[in-house]
Amino acid sequence: MIVVALAAAAAAGALARYGLDQALRRRWPPPSTAPILVVNVTGSLLLGALTGLALAHSAPGALLTVAGTGFCGSYTTFSTACWETVGLVRRHRWGAAAGHLAATVGASTAAAAVGLLAVLG
Repeated sequence: MIVVALAAAAAAGALARYGLDQALRRRWPPPSTAPILVVNVTGSLLLGALTGLALAHSAPGALLTVAGTGFCGSYTTFSTACWETVGLVRRHRWGAAAGHLAATVGASTAAAAVGLLAVLG
């Protein structure tokens, strides 16, 4: 049963990512990398909160598996962030590539910490 829930959560995460990415691309059209940055940061925030629930509030491990691995795993997309960074490098936009990489890693890590600390309170 957990496999079915995991698959459903992954499908929901992918659809949520696509929907948010498309909505944000209307505001920030390519070549902006902001939409995928927003997706990855919000997904990291949610994963941090889910981890806090599992660690400190005895949330079932299945919640972390389904919502964390399934939903957040397909909602966030490290591969797209890397692809966008490589695209910037190919266009010789070295500073933008470095900035995008640093922002992705830094903001996603910070968001995960905020989510975790918010739940651990």
